[in-house]
Amino acid sequence: MKIVLDAMGSDEHPAPDVEGAVLAAREYKETIILVGDEARIKAELVKHKTDGLSIEVVHASQAVAMTDKPGTVGRGKPDSSMHVGMRLVKEGGADAFVTMGNTGAALAIATLHVLRRISGVYRPALSAILRLQERSMILLDIGANADCKPEWMAQFALMGSLYAEHALKNNKPRVGLLSNGEEAGKGSALVQETAELLLTGGVNFIGNVEPKEVLKGGVDVAVMDGFSGNVMLKTMEAFGSALFGLIRQELMADSRSKLAGLLAKPAFRRVYRQVDPFEIGGAPLLGVDGVVIIGHGRSNGIAVKNAIRQARNAVNGRIVPAIRQGLSTNAQAAVADGFGEQG
Repeated sequence: MKIVLDAMGSDEHPAPDVEGAVLAAREYKETIILVGDEARIKAELVKHKTDGLSIEVVHASQAVAMTDKPGTVGRGKPDSSMHVGMRLVKEGGADAFVTMGNTGAALAIATLHVLRRISGVYRPALSAILRLQERSMILLDIGANADCKPEWMAQFALMGSLYAEHALKNNKPRVGLLSNGEEAGKGSALVQETAELLLTGGVNFIGNVEPKEVLKGGVDVAVMDGFSGNVMLKTMEAFGSALFGLIRQELMADSRSKLAGLLAKPAFRRVYRQVDPFEIGGAPLLGVDGVVIIGHGRSNGIAVKNAIRQARNAVNGRIVPAIRQGLSTNAQAAVADGFGEQG
C-alpha cells in the first residue's frame, strides 16, 4: 500500500508531518509518500532513523496555507502539495491521501479539481470519528454542507453506514438522525423529510437521536446537516477542554486535592486517551472518488501517524468501491419501487 501525506499540511509543517510519516512507516510497514517542499522534507527526515523504512519524497512547489480561500486555491495553486498528492491517487500512483491542512481547500481541490465525486453522489460529506464505549462511530456531515436537502442527508447516512461497516468494522451499523427529540415527527422539516427517506434508505435506521444518545454510544453513524454537525463537534471539543481544565484546577486547589489527583492520574490519562482527537488522527471525506483523510492543523506526530492508520483502514475496507456499489444498489431499488407503484 502507498499512502500520500501532505507534508505541508500541519500548522508546524513539516516537522509533525514527517515525524508521523516515519512512525507510520515503522509501525504499519507501508510506503509513505511525503509531498511538499523537497529540501525542507529531506532536512527534517535526517533527524529520524529511517533505515529500512519505505519513505518517498515528491516535490511540490506550492503549499496551501490555512488562510487561503477554498474558492481560489483550486486554480490559484495548481502545484500545491494537495494537488500533487491527490493526483498521485487519481493516477494510480498511491492508494490514499492524508492532510492536516486547510479543510475547505482539501474539500474544494478533491471535489472540483482532482478526484471529483463518485458517480451518483450529490454532495461529499466531511466526517468525524469518535471512540466511545470501546466502539468507533462516525458523524457526518460536520461542515461541508451547511444547507442540505433530504436526499443529500439520506446519502450521507448510506456512505457513513458503509464506512462504519467496511473501515470501522461495525457489524450492521446503527444509523441515527440528529434531532431535538427521539420521537418520530420531531425536528425541522429537513429532519422529518430525511427520516422518511431513511426508513427505506437501505441502512439500519434506528430513528431520531438526541446528542446525549450520540455521546452514550447509542449509534454507529450519526447523520446531520453540516451546520448542526459543525456546531455540535466544536461544542463537544470546547466542553471537553473546559471540563478537563476545571478538573485540573480543582485538583491543584489544596494539598489533599493534589494527593487525590496524584493517585487518580493513571485513570485520568486513560479517560483522556479515549477522547483525545489525536488518537483518531483524522476522518474521511466521503463521496469523492478516492480515499481522502483530513486531520487537525494542530496535529502532532502521533496524530499524523493515526490519520495514516485511518487511511489504511479505508483502503483495506475498499470503501470507495463499497460506496459506488451501495449507490448503485439503492438506485436500482428506487427504480424497482417506482415501477411497482406505477403497476
